[in-house]
Amino acid sequence: MRRQAATSTLSRSTTVTEGIFAPGHLGELTKYLPFELVDDVLTETGTLQRRLRALPSRVGVYFLLALGLFPHLGYANVWAKLVAGLSGGLRMPTPSEKALRDLRRRLGAAPLKALFEVVAGPLTQPRTPGTCYRQWRTVAFDGCSSIKVPDLERNRGWLGRARVHLGWAGYPTLRLMTLVETGSRGLLGAAFGPKARGEAHYTRRLLHLLGPDLLILADRGFDDGKLLAQFAGSGAQFLVRLTSQRRLPTTHQLADGSYLARIRSVTVRIIEADVTASCTDGSRMHDGHRLVTTLLDPDLDPAPTLVRLYHERWEIESAYYALRHTLMQGRVLRSGDPHGIEQELWALLTLYQLLRTAMVDAVESAPGIDPDRASFTVALEAARDQVVAANNIHGDGGHLVGRIGHAVLAHLLPARRPRISSRKVKSPMSRYARTDDGRPLTSTNIGSLTINVHTSQPTTRPFISRRHLFPPPPPRPRAPQPPTLIDRAVDFLNSHPGRPWKATELAHALAVDNIDSFRVLIARWARQGQIAKIGRGAYALIGDLAASHPPPTLPHVDPTLSRFDGTLTVLRSAPEHSWTAREIAPALGITNLNAFASQLNFWTRAGRITRTRRGAYTLPTCPPQPPTESGLTHDEKG
Repeated sequence: MRRQAATSTLSRSTTVTEGIFAPGHLGELTKYLPFELVDDVLTETGTLQRRLRALPSRVGVYFLLALGLFPHLGYANVWAKLVAGLSGGLRMPTPSEKALRDLRRRLGAAPLKALFEVVAGPLTQPRTPGTCYRQWRTVAFDGCSSIKVPDLERNRGWLGRARVHLGWAGYPTLRLMTLVETGSRGLLGAAFGPKARGEAHYTRRLLHLLGPDLLILADRGFDDGKLLAQFAGSGAQFLVRLTSQRRLPTTHQLADGSYLARIRSVTVRIIEADVTASCTDGSRMHDGHRLVTTLLDPDLDPAPTLVRLYHERWEIESAYYALRHTLMQGRVLRSGDPHGIEQELWALLTLYQLLRTAMVDAVESAPGIDPDRASFTVALEAARDQVVAANNIHGDGGHLVGRIGHAVLAHLLPARRPRISSRKVKSPMSRYARTDDGRPLTSTNIGSLTINVHTSQPTTRPFISRRHLFPPPPPRPRAPQPPTLIDRAVDFLNSHPGRPWKATELAHALAVDNIDSFRVLIARWARQGQIAKIGRGAYALIGDLAASHPPPTLPHVDPTLSRFDGTLTVLRSAPEHSWTAREIAPALGITNLNAFASQLNFWTRAGRITRTRRGAYTLPTCPPQPPTESGLTHDEKG
């Protein structure tokens, strides 16, 4: 009993920055974001304090990062976490929540964005397992559209509101696009903004990060021809999944069944394969892949190998899961305005990258360990403990692997095993449809994976659409419809051949009440060529007009004459006849009647020919003036 009641006294020493800068730390993660780096970024962005404050700007940067570590706590409680390990021998200020909010506003988003751009980049060495395919480092593009922000007017004005199949969503969401290293799930770059702009818009903002040492993996949302050409233009290789409707012309069939094609000016290789997964419970799942890649040699890059490599793209989904659910705990962001959202999200991305850096340092200290086995949850909890205890702020001891790394190595995950499960919708207000894809509801191990590459020529394989598989039903017989007004008008004109009719007379004959509307309607029929207009307000059938005014025989026109001189030749052959564009055009070899009719109208306005009625022309009342040296008549020059 005495031994059970015995006590021990433990003592430790903590090295921190002196004075009011002491609360500005991130525990052991501070060595990946040292004070000198933060001060340099604050100086470059113009946010370094000009006078010494109780809450310096450097402290504000670390406070913003600590907000990401403790998303469930308010400002005052997060500040208490920062100073908990320093309260033994130092007098720490106790700022109000308003003072901490003012600190955020004073900093803005620029220093956090600059810090992320400094820490972002590849984390693993080329020799680290799972990092590279041949000489290329594998990276992945994808977007995330489920990060929620407070439902406030300023946020809605920037991001809009999300519509789901049950109505409007409760919170606005933004679109986050990242370029992720699949080996470590570290971030090479990020861009975000309203969802109204598609994934391609934000992807193009990250193209400057690409280079000839990268192999890009992406899903079907990135198969745009212009975007793929930009991938290739950066010097990077790509392996992207195509939609099933995308049909590209084949240029050459390869020995392994894949074939070469062209997307814009880029020669690509298309791989079509069926993937069959045999699960340990006896079930079998089937799926089809259509991949496009710039790796053209089937001997160096066999099609089954590339199909298996494509599944590495899913590592970016694990990165988003760690960011949204593990780090953010699925919570809504704190900020109530666009500037605050931008600042908060850059801080979260920076914190995420620092945690991934600590995890990679840990697994690379033990050769042969795949970074997949490092637990993000273990690293996050260890980092939180070091912030509260204020341990190893200055990297005491000089060890590469600190307490976060030791925790990661002590709780390594088992080796990755192939599994399959249904993509279930868990949110009752999800914007995704609740479809059954045939996969098991729980995670099931895959016993074997069979990949069959299509070997037939794709251009000879007909495309079977849904209309061919499910032909539409035969049309139902329709009941006879009463004759339309135009049909009645044509029948009436046929019954009285050779006579022109006024619009008013036709309206009374057809028992039309609204005569003004009928005038507009019959003028439209004349413009459409269904009846003929033979004078002001007078109409007849087109056949009657041709019988009463038969076109004369077309003269021979010298092909060397200009179009206007040729037109005059036709008009002189029958001065008493009113010629239309359709009648003149065959003599001049003109096929574009609309353009020729516009030219006849231009000559009419210039006084070079005379219009007798709508669309009909004859010789001018006075002869046209000869052209001057500049090619224009005296009237045209005036």
